[in-house]
Amino acid sequence: MDNQTSGSKNWQKIIHEIIFKSNTPPGKFFDLVLILVILISIVTVMLESVESINDKYGQFLRKSEWVYTILFTIEYFARIFCLKKPRYYIFSFYGLIDLLSILPSYLSLIFVGSHALIVIRVFRLLRIFRILKLVQFLGEARVLQEAIKSSVPKIIVFIIAVICISTMTGTLMYIIEGPENGYKNIPISIYWTVVTMTTVGYGDIAPQTPLGQTVATMLMILGYGIIAVPTGIVTAQLTKSRYTTENIPQSCLSCGKEIHEVGAKYCNQCGHEL
Repeated sequence: MDNQTSGSKNWQKIIHEIIFKSNTPPGKFFDLVLILVILISIVTVMLESVESINDKYGQFLRKSEWVYTILFTIEYFARIFCLKKPRYYIFSFYGLIDLLSILPSYLSLIFVGSHALIVIRVFRLLRIFRILKLVQFLGEARVLQEAIKSSVPKIIVFIIAVICISTMTGTLMYIIEGPENGYKNIPISIYWTVVTMTTVGYGDIAPQTPLGQTVATMLMILGYGIIAVPTGIVTAQLTKSRYTTENIPQSCLSCGKEIHEVGAKYCNQCGHEL
């Protein structure tokens, strides 16, 4: 019994090193193969949406999709098997993405019949979430993720300020231009303000009075500055993250978290010893 338990733990450790430790030769090989399979599966989904290709090779593409689904299912359960606390992985962002990437194929077995064809197609579109798994293999993406996370409070304050400006300007334009010039109500005027401020400019509504055109001009100029602010916030935080923190690819055997600070002895997610 002890030998079986020991053997199971050894297998868990081996699988964990292959799947989660991307800085080892087996881990790098696994990541490369997984990325290749993900890309091929995404191309398969895209080709299947082309009617002429689907008519000719539809059966082959569907069989291929099932092969990919089985492979991703094995990978998903292998990740759960090799962790001591799999719930952290199961409910993590990438754990949910992994689950969403395999569910549609199995759901299509339940939702059968001609009346459910549209529903099945909607479920099949969820497979495109598989592309999000590519992000976890890019080391720089983790730095960007941390920078965006740190920038959220500042960006929220910025968005609130933009909403206030849009509401005040929209109300002002409703008063200046009025319904006769297309500004039928305040919500439509706010819509025009947002479109103008983001420099999209659909042109479905345009100010006709000199005062309205003056406000629009000022709003356009303000828009260029507003677009640059979120980028500046994230860039500043990104630069700060690069120089103030240093991370290493050290995967936790318990929960699977892959990045920890240099010198860390315990996982900051589950507390397991590294």
